[in-house]
Amino acid sequence: MFDLNNLMGKVKEMQDKMKEVQDSLAQVKVTAESGAGMVKATVNGKRQVISIEVDKDLVKPEDQDMMQDLIVAAINKALEEADVVAKEEMQKATQGVMPNIPGFDLNNMM
Repeated sequence: MFDLNNLMGKVKEMQDKMKEVQDSLAQVKVTAESGAGMVKATVNGKRQVISIEVDKDLVKPEDQDMMQDLIVAAINKALEEADVVAKEEMQKATQGVMPNIPGFDLNNMM
């Protein structure tokens, strides 16, 4: 026999585990480089840019820190806006497909 309470418990458990994993992703750091190491970007597992390093030979020394901060801010803003658009598209795609179950939010699964 189908047990809806058991299913809801499993869904809640899955949501809790996914939240735990998402929270731990903030601690993961990955650095990549381009231009033979002249530009380095470090991001975390939540797709957030943590830092940008630009070789001092590419810019005026007095502009380097500000430029790096502006690049990080612009990239993070673009990623946030992309997430909003992705959630909107996911809602459109799943509208009418999944029943409206209180506490069950598919948007957190992206």
